[in-house]
Amino acid sequence: MNFNFQTLKIESRPFGVWILRLSRPEAMNALNSQLLNEMAEFLRTIGELDFEHARALIITGEGDKAFVAGADIREISALDEEIAKNFAERGQSIFHEISHLKIPVIAAVNGFALGGGLELALACDFIIASENAKMGLPEVTLGLIPGFGGTVQLSRAVGLRKAREMTYTGEMITAAEAEKIGLVNKVVSSADLLSTCEALIAKILLRAPMAVAHAKKSINQAWDLDVDEAHRNEARHFADLFRGEDVREGTKAFLEKRKPQFKGQ
Repeated sequence: MNFNFQTLKIESRPFGVWILRLSRPEAMNALNSQLLNEMAEFLRTIGELDFEHARALIITGEGDKAFVAGADIREISALDEEIAKNFAERGQSIFHEISHLKIPVIAAVNGFALGGGLELALACDFIIASENAKMGLPEVTLGLIPGFGGTVQLSRAVGLRKAREMTYTGEMITAAEAEKIGLVNKVVSSADLLSTCEALIAKILLRAPMAVAHAKKSINQAWDLDVDEAHRNEARHFADLFRGEDVREGTKAFLEKRKPQFKGQ
């Protein structure tokens, strides 16, 4: 599968693992319209693949200075009110597609993850950060607020009061603090960043892919439901798995004391 992108670098690894590198090193991988459009195209393509060809995605930034240093300020400065609303809604929609992917997505945060960069990381299922990573929502220093979901997603990740502090002050936090407040899953050296992500994926690849997909969907949907409806939704996902073969294979393998051979069905 060939991609002709100018702002993204795509790498396909064995067993359906993909690596997406945001590649605007001259702008510290800042998000502009071209990058967002190319990301949307890539996510649509990956979302249409079966489990044989897509099982996990790692998103990272080109180089070791930045994951994404934010949205492209030069482009933002030229927006008017209507175009600004469209720009924000476009970014929100693209990042929301990550939560709709049936495969797990890991943000490998190398360096700065600011503004739209942190919002992109928050859209992923996991965040693994390098020791030199710094994160924040500095939009208020520009007379703005986060527009790609930051005011919605950060409080869900770290709690309302910490989200307010980070958003109102616009100050950055270190990777160590991000781990302490539960914003990231793990902090590792820059040299170990991708291998740590791959090790996590290796564990997930041993599990039933359809079960992982339903678990992801159930967890994400629960945020928008009251407790009773969230439980009913979970029961529906639980029941849906009995339409496929993996649940039969998994339970049979357990009873036969052998490793299951899941097929994503």
